[in-house]
Amino acid sequence: MQAFISLISNWFFSNYIELFATISGLLYIYFSVKQNVLLWFFGIITSALYIFVYYNSKFYADMSLQFYYLAISFYGWYFWVFYKNKEEKEFPVSKTNFKEAFIYITITILLFAIYSVILLQTDSNIVYWDSFTTAAGITATWMLVKKKIEQWIIWIIVDIVSIVLYLNKELYLTVILFIVYTILAFVGYFAWKKNLAVKV
Repeated sequence: MQAFISLISNWFFSNYIELFATISGLLYIYFSVKQNVLLWFFGIITSALYIFVYYNSKFYADMSLQFYYLAISFYGWYFWVFYKNKEEKEFPVSKTNFKEAFIYITITILLFAIYSVILLQTDSNIVYWDSFTTAAGITATWMLVKKKIEQWIIWIIVDIVSIVLYLNKELYLTVILFIVYTILAFVGYFAWKKNLAVKV
């Protein structure tokens, strides 16, 4: 029994940052689905913790992405709280139009190219996959701020790719988190779609 307690204790002190980041991340995605402004608060906490997790695992692009998430979480919090519209009490869910889609795709491709070039200069062994999840994550988070329903589709793809990457790096708590992310991304899409239908 003492050996078991010692094993659990050692595991906790070796992984407590990832554990707290996972818990915070679950709350973040839950409030995202609910369109609750608290999502940005937990987004800040999650991003801050994952800076350390990704640095230690050599996910350099994903680590840099967390700094973006920190900044965008503050902006998203402000944008959602102070959104003003005479016809809408709160910022509404909307679809991405053709012009917006073209801009999002172009920016994502450019970010992917930039990150790939940068990561090729590091000791990363997942340059292109890391660059892809980072570039797509930046775009999807901006779309979340603007409440574009298609952001859930992007997150589903990013989350599935991330699960494979984190399994390879033995970040098992993060794998569990991203499995839940994937499931809730489907839930979020249909919840937002219902909300979109009501508001149209």
